[in-house]
Amino acid sequence: MTLPEVVLGVMFVGLIAYGLFGGADFGAGVWDLLAGGTRRGAAQRTLIEHSLGPVWEANHVWLIFVLVVLWTAFPTGFAALASTLYIPLTLAAFGMIARGAAFAFRKSVTGLGMRRFLGASFAVSSLVTPYFLGAIVGGVASGRVPPGIAAGDVVDSWVNPTSALGGALAILVCAYLAAVFLCGDARREGTDELAEQFRVRALVTAAVVGAGALGGFFVLQTDAPLLYAGLVGRGLPVIALSVLAGLASIGLLAVRRYVLARLTSALAVVTVLVGWAVAQYPYLLPPTLTISEAAAGRATLVAMLVALLLGSLLLVPALIYLYVLFQRSTATAQHPDVPAAAAESGAPRP
Repeated sequence: MTLPEVVLGVMFVGLIAYGLFGGADFGAGVWDLLAGGTRRGAAQRTLIEHSLGPVWEANHVWLIFVLVVLWTAFPTGFAALASTLYIPLTLAAFGMIARGAAFAFRKSVTGLGMRRFLGASFAVSSLVTPYFLGAIVGGVASGRVPPGIAAGDVVDSWVNPTSALGGALAILVCAYLAAVFLCGDARREGTDELAEQFRVRALVTAAVVGAGALGGFFVLQTDAPLLYAGLVGRGLPVIALSVLAGLASIGLLAVRRYVLARLTSALAVVTVLVGWAVAQYPYLLPPTLTISEAAAGRATLVAMLVALLLGSLLLVPALIYLYVLFQRSTATAQHPDVPAAAAESGAPRP
């Protein structure tokens, strides 16, 4: 493995982390949108706010990480992406800003009308932002982002069948991850009724994702033949693993094993991303710009690796502690003498 591939691999780990944690973050906003009216959806929105509150800002650290590494270590690829896909990138950035502001301010205002407005802004932004991100991936994967400054069509690069497929699947996958994660959160908080509601949503969404992914192969066959050839070629074992992980997730959800379902659903999403990378290898921007051609000089790549290693010693333990800390039940935090097993089982608490 070459030095540029090592750096890109580290960056790809950050992309996977953002796909999982940021994806579940966006998906929770989708379920916020579909929760229903003010009264009917109050319990679901309360659970969503409790689950997102401590981590929603931390999730975007992974996106910043990916952009910084791409900009520093692969400046040619970054320049092409930023100049050709600036419209969906800008729209995604606006969506993140509007989403974050609405989520933060919704809990501070008291007027019903303003709370509804901010809630709608949060939910709609959670829907459109992953679409734009998926459309960007589709534009790259279908070979519509050539190297050079604004060398590609600024509209066709992200308004095309593969980008539409990528955007739609991004929304569905985010919703699926969020539903699976919220099942466990609801059970941990002792609200089995909510856990059951999100379990049904996770099962339905899993079926829709599977059908969409299967139909997507026909789209790729005609609109992105090089990507299709890679997926059914060297990427096929990884895609097969993704299918098996998805089926395992459905089975685990059916028997209400939510913790294990989180792991298998995450594996299903991770292997899809890895399958895309394997199918596209050795290109950063297919079909012309390879990873080695897009990479910066050796001194820059070595400095980047050293900086990433040192930074990870501080960042990774802090993020792990954050996620573990806020996976505790609020009831357990209020009653520390209650055994963790009782909190997980939903047993009565003093």
